[in-house]
Amino acid sequence: MFRFEKFDVWQKAIVFTGKVYRVTGQFPPDERFGLTSQMRRAAVSISSNIAEGSSRSSDTDFARFVQIAYGSLMEVVSQAVIARNEGFMADDRCHELSTDAEELARMLSGLRSRLLP
Repeated sequence: MFRFEKFDVWQKAIVFTGKVYRVTGQFPPDERFGLTSQMRRAAVSISSNIAEGSSRSSDTDFARFVQIAYGSLMEVVSQAVIARNEGFMADDRCHELSTDAEELARMLSGLRSRLLP
């Protein structure tokens, strides 16, 4: 097992990405290369940055990757609001993603705080 696989925040990010994939799978076909792709890439970036950061030689470097993961999470939240406003996503789905994102944000912040002196 790799180091990153032991982190609850990484596991939660994987689940979150699955939800983003399912939600964006319902978007209009003409959004496939637009918002669908953008949201999916940002969601994948969350767990990917945790994984990449965990391989770095210092906790300071790891913390920088955790911060990048946090930024990607915020991208997904913003894009979900746009998707909801454009009628691609129901209010309850947007709220669910937002609630999950809030928990993930707290976990990322906690990990970053533990990594920095």
